[in-house]
Amino acid sequence: MHDFRTHTCGELRLANAGETVRISGWIHSVRDHGGVIFIDLRDHYGKTQVVIDPKMAFYQELERWRVETCVCFTGTVVARAAETINPKLETGEIEVVAGEMTILGECDTIPFQIAKEEAAPEALRLKYRFLDLRRDELHSKIVLRSKVIAELRKCMTEMGFLEYQTPILTSSSPEGARDYLVPSRVHPGKFYALPQAPQQFKQLLMVAGFDRYFQIAPCFRDEDARADRSPGEFYQLDMEMSFVTQEDVFAVLEKLLPHVFNKFSSKKSDPAPFVRIPYREAMFKYGSDKPDLRNPLFMQDVSEIFRESGFNAFAQVVKNGGVVRAIKVPGIGGKQPRKFYDDMIAFAQSVGAKGMAYIIWSEEGEKSPIVKFMKAEELAALKEAGNIQTGDVMFFLADKEKKVQEIGGAVRTELGNKLGLIDPNVFKFCWIVDFPMFELDEETNKIIFSHNPFSMPQGGMEALMTKEPLDILAYQYDIVVNGIELSSGAIRNHRPEIMYKAFEIAGYDKSVVEERFGGMIQAFKLGAPPHGGIAPGVDRMVMLLSDSPNIREIIAFPFNQQAQDLMMNAPAEADLKQLRELRIIPVEPELKFEETFKKLRAEAARIREVTAAAEAAAGSSGENSAN
Repeated sequence: MHDFRTHTCGELRLANAGETVRISGWIHSVRDHGGVIFIDLRDHYGKTQVVIDPKMAFYQELERWRVETCVCFTGTVVARAAETINPKLETGEIEVVAGEMTILGECDTIPFQIAKEEAAPEALRLKYRFLDLRRDELHSKIVLRSKVIAELRKCMTEMGFLEYQTPILTSSSPEGARDYLVPSRVHPGKFYALPQAPQQFKQLLMVAGFDRYFQIAPCFRDEDARADRSPGEFYQLDMEMSFVTQEDVFAVLEKLLPHVFNKFSSKKSDPAPFVRIPYREAMFKYGSDKPDLRNPLFMQDVSEIFRESGFNAFAQVVKNGGVVRAIKVPGIGGKQPRKFYDDMIAFAQSVGAKGMAYIIWSEEGEKSPIVKFMKAEELAALKEAGNIQTGDVMFFLADKEKKVQEIGGAVRTELGNKLGLIDPNVFKFCWIVDFPMFELDEETNKIIFSHNPFSMPQGGMEALMTKEPLDILAYQYDIVVNGIELSSGAIRNHRPEIMYKAFEIAGYDKSVVEERFGGMIQAFKLGAPPHGGIAPGVDRMVMLLSDSPNIREIIAFPFNQQAQDLMMNAPAEADLKQLRELRIIPVEPELKFEETFKKLRAEAARIREVTAAAEAAAGSSGENSAN
């Protein structure tokens, strides 16, 4: 018999009754029924009930056992009586009557309960993450993550992609976030950077002729934590393809994502093709470039109806170049108390609105504090524009267009949540397409890149030469599900002359492009194919599939919100020997430059003194070196 187990704790069934078995695991719970002890023994695979008779020689040792002690039992599998069957356990029809017991790993008092899913503070859970991972719910999420990654690899390989690894130590790149820098011992004063993404390397693989690349790629960004973003590091399904159009990239994701989401969730996923929404339409209708399409509400423009309106607050906004947008909510008139409308106005103000108006169309007519300021034909125009039926309500926001989009997007989401309009049992995918290549910087009034400067402009060089910069669109796209952006992607600008011109429009001289992106430019001058790609976030996929509200729940060993690993005490101070090898002297943030310089000079003088003393000592002892 094996030293530790013949079966796992999730394996035994009624067919095993009568067998002598050995199982090992952690004591999940202990129950005393009149002297007979019942133990739920847990391992990675499940739980098995173990029965210990008081007559057993090892029975007395139970007094020093604690839950989460790691033990091994040898015993006989017996069928449970009908009334004691536990349908919640896969092993619930049997139990193991213990004949032998061995303690494999004793357990001290644990800082929080595992079996009871005790609500412990997050800092404590992260400090003892190895214990936290024993919880059924969290353990299953990490297992799900492994299975999702395995399925992603399988699907990508079946679609003709090959996995290649790209460097972890590389040079700093202009991805937009802060780099993590790694000092070089061999090259003092110089630094590697951990990759924010394998972007340049995967494009260079296309130039090298590898055609279809993918990688479950670790990425590193020194940025603040969010509910859907882990500080420090994250993983993405990185992919790139040669000789493709935007539609070819879409086809891969539209095959991959529904398959994976349907395989690992009971929620219904959109079939291909996914809805395609131009960026400007998304901002106009939903106030966001990552709209949650489970929410049926959208914004529409009613500015002209209010231009000459007696409701002066809105009329003046329109005359001053602003807009008025309406959100129609069907069928709630008469069903919501006045407090509902007051709360929505307060919410709008909390996200930046000066105020918000509304009109209820009831059987008795229009109801609203603003109706008395409006003409009958204006109310009729609103009714026609919104295809209003009795019981419908319109909410109105007025301000500069960009601000109305931002506030309206938040109001739309709040209405959807408050009124239960968002179906929690579906995944709604969409592509956001046709991003503008350039935008106007509000502070400098200059043309700048809108999103990704390395995207191919739609229309290529001709568009850059003949169109107004703000009218040029890029072959750039985002994949969004349930209001969460899984990834951005693009057809890349692989033509140096087009890249030079695009950067020229944004105010960059050719020499600046060659200085900052010389490696890529040089590669593109040596026969680069058209190529494009995308990189959906693995962490966000698993977060959605497991219904986790926080991304730390689906990462085995996450940082806290301050980018700290409380279990391993990282980041930590380096010792003096390490710092000297790397030629690094820590500088206190509060010290001024002059004080820092004085410290450096003092340290250099001390090193010279120590060196001189050592040389003198070596000379007096008659030692010398051939070096």
